[in-house]
Formats: sequence, C-alpha cells, structure tokens
Amino acid sequence: MQELTFTTAQPYSFSFVPERTALVLVDEQRGFVDADIPNAVPVTLSVLAAARALGLHIVHARAGHSLVDELRPQSGEVVVDRPGTSVFWATGLHRRLMARGVTHLLIAGVATECSVTMTEREARDRGFQCCILTDVAGGFDASFEAASTNTSVSYGGQFGFAAPSAELVAYGEKASAAQEPPPPAASWDGTLLDLDTLQTQYRGAGLSPTDVVHAVFDRIEAYEKENPHAWMLLRSRPEVLADAQALVDKYTGVERDCLPPLYGIPFAVKDSFDVAGLETTAACPPFAYTATVTAPTVTACLEAGGLLIGKTNMDQLATGLSGCRSPCGIPSSVFRHANHKEDAYCPGGSSSGSAVVVGARLVTFALGTDTAGSGRVPAAFNGIVGFKPTKGTLSSRGVVACCRSLDTATILAPSVHETRRIWHVVDHYDAGDAFAKDPQSLPLVLADHRGVNAAGFTYATPPVSAMAAARLSPEYEAAFDKALTVVRAMGGRRHALDDAAYKPFVDATDLLYNGTLVNERIACIGEDFIRTNIARFYPVTGKLFQQVLDRNARPWDVYKDQLVQAEATRLANRLLSGGVGPLGGVGRGDDGHDGAGPGASTTVDVLVVPTAPFHPTVAAMQDDPIAMNAQLGVFTHFGNVLDLCAISVPAGTVDGGMPFGLCFVCARGLDGRLFDIATAFERALAASYGKRTS
Repeated sequence: MQELTFTTAQPYSFSFVPERTALVLVDEQRGFVDADIPNAVPVTLSVLAAARALGLHIVHARAGHSLVDELRPQSGEVVVDRPGTSVFWATGLHRRLMARGVTHLLIAGVATECSVTMTEREARDRGFQCCILTDVAGGFDASFEAASTNTSVSYGGQFGFAAPSAELVAYGEKASAAQEPPPPAASWDGTLLDLDTLQTQYRGAGLSPTDVVHAVFDRIEAYEKENPHAWMLLRSRPEVLADAQALVDKYTGVERDCLPPLYGIPFAVKDSFDVAGLETTAACPPFAYTATVTAPTVTACLEAGGLLIGKTNMDQLATGLSGCRSPCGIPSSVFRHANHKEDAYCPGGSSSGSAVVVGARLVTFALGTDTAGSGRVPAAFNGIVGFKPTKGTLSSRGVVACCRSLDTATILAPSVHETRRIWHVVDHYDAGDAFAKDPQSLPLVLADHRGVNAAGFTYATPPVSAMAAARLSPEYEAAFDKALTVVRAMGGRRHALDDAAYKPFVDATDLLYNGTLVNERIACIGEDFIRTNIARFYPVTGKLFQQVLDRNARPWDVYKDQLVQAEATRLANRLLSGGVGPLGGVGRGDDGHDGAGPGASTTVDVLVVPTAPFHPTVAAMQDDPIAMNAQLGVFTHFGNVLDLCAISVPAGTVDGGMPFGLCFVCARGLDGRLFDIATAFERALAASYGKRTS
C-alpha cells in the first residue's frame, strides 16, 4: 500500500493511501457546471481519469439534476442524492465509505463556498482526512470562494487541506504508464477464476465470458468424479453459454473499463435462493417448487454481470452445520488429510455445496445463508472466506427461511478482498423485506486516517472456561494461538474476557436450540407441512423437527427468552463497541455512565474466536450426528441471536494440511470495520508465509 503525497498542499503536505481514499465529486451536474462554471469539466475529467487509474473509490454527489455526460459514473461507483448542503446528511454516504474502508477524501466540485467546504467540514467531524482540489472546485463568488478555502486550511490543518490537482494527475499518468497491457486470452490457463484475474483478462478483450463458461463446465465435470454431490441443480452448458453471449452482445462497443463489476464472473447460489424458472428444493423434495421471481440478492449479482452456473447442495431445510444432512448426497471438504487420504471430512453446513464449489475453484464466489454458522463453518472447512453480514442488511426475500428473524444471506469467496467487493454489489436496503434494517439506524465508526495497522485495535478472546467447554482439538488450539500472534503483530491489543463478560455469548448459544427460539423453524416451514411430511425428511432432520414439535413449551417462555435475548444483545454489542465513536449512538448515557451493566465495562473492537472447535470426518459425524453438529457451532451460534456481524478467514493449516478458520466478530452495523480488520489479518498472514495477497 504505497502512500502518495501532495507536496504543494496547504497548510502542509497531504498524504494518502489510494485504496483508502475516495474522490468526491460534488454537484458536477447540468445546470451548474455547464452553465455557470463550464471550465470545471475538462480539469475534472483529468482528475477523474487519474483517480480511476490509481484505484481510488469514486463518489458522485448530486442535488436533483443529471450529471454532466462527460463525468457520468462508471458501473460500481457510488452515486448519492443529497437533500442538504453537505453530501453526508441523509445520504448514507458515511456507511458506504465505511464499507470500502475509506479514511481520506479528495473533494472537488461546486460550489466551493457552499457544498464543497460544508462537505469537508462535516467529513472532518466524522474523522476523515480531507483535501479540497482547488482547481477542480469552483464557486459563484470569487471573494467567498477564496475566504472559504482559506478558512479550510487555517489552524494547522485541523479543518482540512487544499491543493491543486497537478500532482494527482501526475500520479495517475504514472500509474497508467506502469500498467502492463492486459494479457491475451491465450495466457489464461482456464483455472484461475479469481475476480482480479478474470477482470484483467476481460479488460484485454481477448478473453470472452463464453471461454470462461466452457472452462468452468470442464472443471465441474472433472471434479464431479472426484467429489460428487456439491450441486443440487447444475444449469446446462448451452443455457449458461447463451447468458454469456447475451452479456457479450450487451457490452459490445463499451469501453473495457466501463464493464459492470461482476461482468462474466461465474457464481453459484445455495438451493434455498429462488431463481425464476428454476426449482427450489432446500434439499427437501416434498418442499420443492418452481420459483417465479428471483431473490433480490441473486438479481443484484446478475444485473452486475454475473453468470449463474447452478444451485448447490445443503443440509436439508438449512438445518445443520455439518453438511451431512442431505438426501441428495453428501459432498466432502475439498481438503484431504495428508496421512488419511481415504477419509472424507465434513464439508460444513448448511451451505455445504456453496463452500465446496468455491473451495474447489469451480466458481468465483457463491451465495449461502447463515442462521447459526451455516456460512462460516463450511467456509472454514474448505479453506475460504465466509462473511455473515449484520442481519437485515442483505435482502432475505426469495430465500427459504430457517429462522427468519435470525437468517441472513452470506458470501463465500476465496479471499477477503474478493468477498468485500462482492458485498458492495449485493449490499442494498430492501424496503420490501420485513426484517430489513434501515441503514440510517445502524451505528457508524469515526474514520481513522492511520489505518488498522498504525492505529491498532483491541480484541477480545473467550475465557479459559469457554475454551475448555468448546473442546478444541489440540491441532486447532495450537492453530488458534498461532493465529493470535499474527493478530498481535498487526496491531491488536488483547483483552481476555472473564466469565461475566462472556456470559451474553453463552446465553445466546443456549437460547438458540435449548430455548424457544428454535420454534420459529416450525413457523417458517409450516407446522402442517412438517407433520404431513416428516416421515419423508432426512432421518436426522426429521428427528430434530420432531423433538421441537414434542416440546412442552409454555407461551410465556417465548417472552422470557426474548427478554434474555434482548439483554444479551445489548451487552454483547456494548462490549464490541470499542470502535464506535459519538456517531454510533451506543456510547455513554445522559448520566455519563456507559449503562453496560456487570461484566461489560471494557469495550473492544472485535471478538476473535476459532470458527469451529475441530474438523470431523463424515463417518464420525454420522456416528454422532446431533451432539457433534451442535458442538461445531459453539463459536458461531450466538452471532445472529446477538445481532452481530462476523467473518471467517483462512488462518493456515493444521497437521495433515487441513484448513483452520479464524472468525472475527463485530457489533451490528460495523461490517466495514470488520472487513478492515480481516483484510489486515489476511495480509499479515500472507506476509508471514512470504506470499502476496490483493
């Protein structure tokens, strides 16, 4: 991450890291620049080109007018409509900058004496380091414009910085000149399906999405002989080729840099997502139906240029963490123990197939779901990333519900870098989803220009009692300790929780299956359907549903458990509020006390846990399918009960070359902060192994 510097900035030089910097263009729209400040367009074009060449995030802010044609946004760039003077008020921009890890802003546009400087001042209050590009900003009154800029650079940079754009343009030209020409299609060996590789190849115009489709199906056919049952419904090669050709035709003549963010990217979805015209089974044949409408999360991927390859296997009705509860066959983890190659290891569930097809590099990414760990555990068992966002932030419409109030869609991908970029595509508020959270209701983090490594962060680990109760395998215990050395080396400051502070997580875990929350599964699937078809369920699944039906829960027990859940949620989110500034709304109360209650006086940025306590074989799981499955979720069950966000990241291997996953957990709404820390860990781990990561 090379730092760039504007040496001509006032009051002194301004430095920034491109990947953590956004260019904010304010009101570059018809009615303003084309009539009153027409000279702003040419210089803005050069700045925009430089910012794109450097990989800066781009934000277009407008106020009720169409943007100038020459400055129109490219696919994937942020566009906000501002109702007020600043581009922050009631636009959700701060959250979108958090999602991208932005800490620095380069601000340009009109008018300097109004929206530009107002935006800079509010951004500064939110923690962002800001620099106004003076020759890309314009005003309507020269004296006001000069006074506004002078005020911004006064007081030693406490308000902000200002600089001409020449150095930015020079940096951009240098970056463009240094870029190697896109390789020819012949250089692609048909195996690398990561986002960066495919997008680089597509920019070269030598590789076609149809080439990728052929390669994907060739790989799928070969892998099916090695590890079958990952797919529930595989679309035909001709069908997907037709989609790929339609994509090529649609974007013929379009500049390669203007392709949508998932152009030609192959992906899969768990068979609990509806896709119009395809059957949804949730691995339960009696439940099967043909969808007439596509789930919004899948639609977002398709509209961004993604190519749907098929639907993946899963634990029946999303009931399980093992991946061993499907009547349609059981895939195994993509990993085999070096000393026991004949043993098949659990793929993890319930998003088993999605994790396997990503882990085997059959697709670039997959969508899954996560109620109690169903996206994180299979990710860990297949050596990939599994991201469980704050529930209610991704649409749950068109997804077969497990426990609807606790469900969320998840993203499975090979790296944190790729997962974050896919998240940007699907992270949209769905007003038609009854459980959707209004983005304005979620906490915000003050930006820290130093970044994660320089600023450091605090992290918590479970108490000794919880680690003992989890029954970690010796290999996983050693791997966890080793991973924590990397967390410390990247700036983490550890706080080992005591039993009182960790109690909310224990309570939440108990509530999920031992309390009345599990009754929601009956409500979601339907009591009549379950009673009528339970004999046709996969045996273990049927047994679990029968146990719930046989419970003698009293009506008031539901409310009792809801009260326990509410209090545990408050305490857990307060504990994990260390990175939340005054904007977050979870700080001290009016009386000056934190209101956290016993055992929660300390706050940290993130909780760090093993994703799972051990990795069983399929045979071992089948010998003890209920108790062992429950034990797998000891560090994931609490996530959605407590309204937290979490991500499982590959953290090396244990004896025999089997994967180990480390899970980072943050408070609700702090998904962007979660990604910042996970990205830093991924890079630190790669550096410790002498590898490079994006």
